[in-house]
Amino acid sequence: MGYVLQAVVAREETLRAAARGLPAARTVPLRQGLALLPVTDEFFDAVANGPGGSLPGPWKLPGGFDRTLARWSVPGPVAYVEAEYFGGTGGQSAAVWDAGALALGPLRLAEGEPFPAGGGPVSRALRRLGASAEGAFDEFEAVGLGRHRHTGDWLSPVDGPRP
Repeated sequence: MGYVLQAVVAREETLRAAARGLPAARTVPLRQGLALLPVTDEFFDAVANGPGGSLPGPWKLPGGFDRTLARWSVPGPVAYVEAEYFGGTGGQSAAVWDAGALALGPLRLAEGEPFPAGGGPVSRALRRLGASAEGAFDEFEAVGLGRHRHTGDWLSPVDGPRP
């Protein structure tokens, strides 16, 4: 079974304010006061506004969206995270913007690379947002990112997507 996630994560109030007015944006609460905005195909098409951004490496980030994330981060840190696994292999990437500038990353763990002692890119980004492992395996698990296996599943009626 696979796992695919492309999302923006921030404090719930920061993310809801940033996404206001974007018809394709839906925020979903996570644990520890964070929220997730799934980057679905519809959202991707709504926010892509130019050529690829300034982040090096293979990202599925919509063109120009890194500049939007920088703006969204003025009141508080905002992370863009990607993870893709199938049968135990895969990789993940993350970057965090804060106060309008790139503050962490971009971080990438490619397929076949050993998992770093300090945690994977997504957990490190979540830590930068204030998440704590709180007795869980890591921050990824602690905030509930394992609740769904695919990006679009975060918008299921069970989670009650909110504009």
